[in-house]
Amino acid sequence: MRSAALAIAREFTLRHRWGFTGLAGYVLLMVTTDLLIITGERAARMDASGDLVVFAPQFAATVVVPVSLFVYYFLAAFSFGLSGDLAARESLYPSRLYTLPVTTAALAGWPMFFGTATLAGLVLTVIRFVVRPSGVNLPLISPALLVAVAVAWTQVLMWMPYGLRGLRVAIATSLLVSLSVAVAIAADRHVAESVVVAWLVPQLPLAFLLARFAVARGRRGEVPDWRGWFSWPARLTSSRPPERAHFTSATRAQLWLEWRQNGVSLPIWVAMLVPVELLFLFIAGTSNASLVVYTLLGALITPPFMAAFTAPRVRSPSPFGGGTGLGAFLTTRPITSGEIIAAKLTTAARSTLAAWLVVLTLIPIALTLSETWPVVTERARGLGEFAGVPRAIVFALLVLAGLVASTWKQLVQSLYVGLSGREWMLKASACVTLTLLLGLEPFIAWVRESAEVRVAIWNGLRWILGGLVAVKLTAAAWIAVRLDRGRLLSDRVLVAGAICWVVTVLALYGLLAWLVSGPLVPQYYLMLLAVLSVPLARVSAAPLALAWNRHG
Repeated sequence: MRSAALAIAREFTLRHRWGFTGLAGYVLLMVTTDLLIITGERAARMDASGDLVVFAPQFAATVVVPVSLFVYYFLAAFSFGLSGDLAARESLYPSRLYTLPVTTAALAGWPMFFGTATLAGLVLTVIRFVVRPSGVNLPLISPALLVAVAVAWTQVLMWMPYGLRGLRVAIATSLLVSLSVAVAIAADRHVAESVVVAWLVPQLPLAFLLARFAVARGRRGEVPDWRGWFSWPARLTSSRPPERAHFTSATRAQLWLEWRQNGVSLPIWVAMLVPVELLFLFIAGTSNASLVVYTLLGALITPPFMAAFTAPRVRSPSPFGGGTGLGAFLTTRPITSGEIIAAKLTTAARSTLAAWLVVLTLIPIALTLSETWPVVTERARGLGEFAGVPRAIVFALLVLAGLVASTWKQLVQSLYVGLSGREWMLKASACVTLTLLLGLEPFIAWVRESAEVRVAIWNGLRWILGGLVAVKLTAAAWIAVRLDRGRLLSDRVLVAGAICWVVTVLALYGLLAWLVSGPLVPQYYLMLLAVLSVPLARVSAAPLALAWNRHG
């Protein structure tokens, strides 16, 4: 048992030594100095009811954001989420560890022990040496226990094999969000900490038992396959098995394969998550308009949010079937890199339309059954009275089109990273994205709290937007030159793509100029925003990344 603990501990320390080094340095800084302690009104303030703690921007920048980064990083590290495809059906537990001469209970128990102990200890240290000295009276045990339970359940869900691609992320998102919401409700209703602890503690042994079951299935190589369950409509409408038609071209065959591998994941996720979210409409009714609005907003942002996880990531080929490996089979296909990219972009568009068809079908049904249409019509009437009916209609359609476009953008904007086939680029991209997301909230709070910052940003907005546009267009021009020199795309395709991009930018600018007419917002601001909104450089870089992978 001791050798198993040492082997698994060595696995984590060697692969994540820089993460542990950063964590140790941050904890040492917290314990030995008071640089992170912000006392009095600067640390946090309470709302009018005295219940909600609002952290100051300085406190968020020095405590909330770094701790959140460490929690998310080690949550992924201890669940082995950084070493596999989250949307895959196979278990993410490393197959090389299955060969260790230890019991299945040890393989499941020691990573769970190390993960829960590390993150619970981090939270305890932060609350004890930073949060409480800063004047925020947070409970000590329940937050650390909540993080430990979240780690344990994440490990269970990452190690469990699934019958459908993408089901892991859907279940993990639902479970972790439900856990957080339950604790938030308990805090809002002033439930005693002992009750919260009594609810959380039994989940740890239950999670261990399920983790042991998941690792045992993975160790035996068991991967269920439920994809055949979704082919029953075709079997019902046909009296005999359909004959498979021959593909007319290699491009059509590649498009069919892309849809089978990556296209169906997003619609399935949305079809599973959105109905659960819309159940809150029945809880809210017409008496809680805010909950109705938040529920609809949550359903509308589900497709772009889930698209960030379903985006195809091309990895090195795995002998155990994980990932979508870019091996010799793909490199020898009789199609160009441009045709492979076109198949992926087309599949992303079809997947986006299918997912939004599900959302736009379920929302009216849920509003009708829950009898909450009056809340929506009242909000729509208020928007029409404020901005005018034509502008309100165009604004609503523009928001919907933006959400649909954002879903497609999430599916394709990181395509160049995955097609490069470099694992370090995948991990670096994920870390940068997570860092930006975690830093967004304290930045917004900083801007909201400081009038000087708002004035400085507004005065320098032209230079900020202009600089971003210059970087984007420069990168796009460099990519276009490389594509032309490498004969990866024909001149006709390059010119047609440039014309379509310019037309889209001008159309978006025209809509924005019509919606936001007035002296407060200069027209060139709207043009810069239109240029930044329409994807260009990262999508164009996909053929270069694929060529680098195929020939590098």
